[in-house]
Amino acid sequence: MSTTPATASTPAAMPAPDPTLRHRIAEATLTVRRPDGTPLVDAEVTLEQTRHAFAFGNIGFDFVGYANEETDADPDSPFGGASPAQAEHLADLWLDLFTTATLPFYWAGFEPERGRPDTARLRRAAQWFVDRGATVKGHPLAWHTLAPDWLRELSTDEVEAALRGRIRREVGDFAGVVDTWDAINEVVIMPVFSNEEHRNGITRLCWERGRIATIRLAFEEARAANPSATLVLNDFNLSSAYECLIEGVLEAGIAVDAIGLQSHMHQGYWGEERTLETLERFARFGLPLHLTESTLLSGDLMPPEIVDLNDYQVASWPTTPEGEERQAEEMVRHYRTLLSHPSVQAVTYWGLTDAGAWLGAPVGLVRADGTPKPSYDALHGLVKGEWWLRPTTARTDAEGRAAVRGFLGDYRIGVAGAGAASFALDSAGALTREVTLAP
Repeated sequence: MSTTPATASTPAAMPAPDPTLRHRIAEATLTVRRPDGTPLVDAEVTLEQTRHAFAFGNIGFDFVGYANEETDADPDSPFGGASPAQAEHLADLWLDLFTTATLPFYWAGFEPERGRPDTARLRRAAQWFVDRGATVKGHPLAWHTLAPDWLRELSTDEVEAALRGRIRREVGDFAGVVDTWDAINEVVIMPVFSNEEHRNGITRLCWERGRIATIRLAFEEARAANPSATLVLNDFNLSSAYECLIEGVLEAGIAVDAIGLQSHMHQGYWGEERTLETLERFARFGLPLHLTESTLLSGDLMPPEIVDLNDYQVASWPTTPEGEERQAEEMVRHYRTLLSHPSVQAVTYWGLTDAGAWLGAPVGLVRADGTPKPSYDALHGLVKGEWWLRPTTARTDAEGRAAVRGFLGDYRIGVAGAGAASFALDSAGALTREVTLAP
């Protein structure tokens, strides 16, 4: 980190940027003005970053009970039996690294009894994150798995009406607090999902109406309820079948805001070549890419012959010292690779801790006992270290100009005795900004 006072041609800067990340970095010349509009000449200013434009996300499932001050938290969650100090510690770890929380809107859990949705509880959780500077995404509005049992007894027309009403209700009720949604999830297999235990009205609806019609339903209802919402089409199936589905959806005129790509790497890290090849295949649609569910293991890997990850069941799946070192290395490689591609707009890691992790796998950045793994420190070193401008000084020139180089995002400038102001670096490359200090 440079601490040398800067002129307009010598920027206050984050560490030397990786050339593969140029599309994420601005080289800005600021003209700094006093509250009366006159240039702030030959003065030392302090510059610091306050937020990334890129969405570094994680799930916030375990914080729902915590935000609602519930004392009977799930014993398998990180907060089960945790003291207030331990719970606050986990919250601090989350908030110090991530800016986007995904909250669970699985219909079966959200409305197990028809007409009695868990709206107030989820809204308090969403507001908890918003109050702490995070944005919130809802996951998902439509999905064949974890649909409520009461849908089974309805006709297909009634299922459609219920789904339309559910989407309008949730998107409308949460507008302004939750403005990003996985509008529909895993449609590639939706109409042919054959697990009878989970077969439900959504699968039947998609089989009878078709994939594209079901996607249209989800997107159009959500758009009508909140026209400014960001709506994501999400899937784990990253084969050509998903590409063909996206082509059909776009040709049908359905307004998709982002393409969601799941990347649960329980069978091993994909590596740079496979990851970039996958990103390129989906970037061709010209839409932002969201890595919606990403995981890397810090223990033994799942055998490669497992086709459906849900089929792998073990009594215990511990984290290991060797696995933790591997996870930390792969975490850095994975995030560097994702951010090197200009189409990637967001990454959501699927779990803060190992406690309560999907499939019981050691995917967390934090151990079940609340201590950070090397992967937490490694990712933090990127997001809040190498890719972050900590408080540093610069000196304005004879025209009140100062230079700053940093990752796209929000910044603050302050001058002792003259005030402060916020500004954004919102486009890569060279740019100019005028900043007027507030007293």
